[in-house]
Amino acid sequence: MTRLAIYFSLIALLTVSGSVVYSVEKPEIDAKALFEQKCSTCHSSDRPKAKAKTAKEWASTVTHMKQVNGAHLSDEEAKLIVDYLARTQPKYMRAPYTGT
Repeated sequence: MTRLAIYFSLIALLTVSGSVVYSVEKPEIDAKALFEQKCSTCHSSDRPKAKAKTAKEWASTVTHMKQVNGAHLSDEEAKLIVDYLARTQPKYMRAPYTGT
């Protein structure tokens, strides 16, 4: 019985320490702060906030900023910013008119 208790204690310890290491290695990035920091180096952050685009359109805009305007963004940062903008500045598509 004692061996079984030690075995389960070791498994629990390894599970907890593995999750702690993961959370330390990969901190959550605040997308809003990243957007404010990176995008405001060239223009006011109010500029993109005045627009409404689909996720695809925001991705195109952010890609343009990287490739043409020289925005210093990693691919991961660009994705976070696109996700943030698509969530906070969405463009809602209207349902097509059916005539009824």
